[in-house]
Amino acid sequence: MQESAGRFPGVLVSVDANLEREFEDRLRESSALAVRVAFSVLRQQQDAEDVAQEAFARAYRRFAALREPAQFRGWVVRVTWRLAIDRWRADRRRRAREGEAPAAAPGANAEELAIAAGRAARLWEYIDALPEKLRIVIVLSAIEGHDVKDVGALLGIPEGTVKSRLFLARRALAEKLQCLANDT
Repeated sequence: MQESAGRFPGVLVSVDANLEREFEDRLRESSALAVRVAFSVLRQQQDAEDVAQEAFARAYRRFAALREPAQFRGWVVRVTWRLAIDRWRADRRRRAREGEAPAAAPGANAEELAIAAGRAARLWEYIDALPEKLRIVIVLSAIEGHDVKDVGALLGIPEGTVKSRLFLARRALAEKLQCLANDT
């Protein structure tokens, strides 16, 4: 990398080899989680990988300036979440502009699969309707399986805040699901 920086002055930034190794180690620890977080928002593997890649590119450019390199994982999760939300909103606006219908659930041939897919889609609609601060907590906790302490560390918020947001998110989802049960 440093050799390349010498050949193209002003184009590439020279990075300390130790810093680069540290970034690669942190990236290895965080890459799967970043893709899962993006997937939980976008529900398209290719889009999730694209968003995670963009988050890693941003992280690489700013890694040297990161005050607490030990908090890299949580920082990358927050960046990935924000980028995924931005992509989701942009896709939604594009589909609305173009009059496109959302993609149908693949392989829903049997009645049970169709019912399950409908329930899952409705649940995701309810999760998507939650305010962002509640949505990320419920996704990281209930869907990704992180405990309260991990979610707090990933988002940089106190455990008590995580607990209260989880309570509010679960209550809101329970109300929506109760209304759904009453309608059927």
